[in-house]
Amino acid sequence: MAKMGRPPRDTAPVTIRMDQSMLKAIDDYRREQEDLPSRPEVVRQVMEEWLATRGRVGG
Repeated sequence: MAKMGRPPRDTAPVTIRMDQSMLKAIDDYRREQEDLPSRPEVVRQVMEEWLATRGRVGG
């Protein structure tokens, strides 16, 4: 799991709303992971993988 504390300087927050079914799906997915990542970490990981499959720069 990512360290808590001050975020890196070269980052910016992104605030989004998700319905309860999407949050449940995210939580179900994160509970399958060995290290139980946070919701934001799961979103970062999934976006990074999605961008990589499209030849875009990841994190």
